Amino acid sequence: MQNKRRTGGCYEAAAAAYLEKQGLVILRKNYRCRSGEIDLIARDGRYLVFIEVKYRNTAVSGSALTAVTPAKQRVISRVAEYFLTVEYHNMDLLCRFDVIGIDGDQFTWIKNAFDCWS
Repeated sequence: MQNKRRTGGCYEAAAAAYLEKQGLVILRKNYRCRSGEIDLIARDGRYLVFIEVKYRNTAVSGSALTAVTPAKQRVISRVAEYFLTVEYHNMDLLCRFDVIGIDGDQFTWIKNAFDCWS
């Protein structure tokens, strides 16, 4: 498990660097609360962006992007709602949910990959 966590951390750092090169400002990495975790939270212009990073070394278990299931989306949504309540006191902000899929050394960035599951 520790090896998977370390590998995940390396690819999350790579995704953060990739997004910073695209102009995003990373605000938080590995934000955790009782409901779960969000890999990255960033600013992209007026948007507060919640980002899930998925890595696959091979396509044996499917692409990285297919790993962000509806159940995972619900967890990310709950954590985002908690973050907004605690950090921004439910201010009316423009938010979106992005996914970075890393297959081998190929990055795929899907902006607005899913809607919030309220």
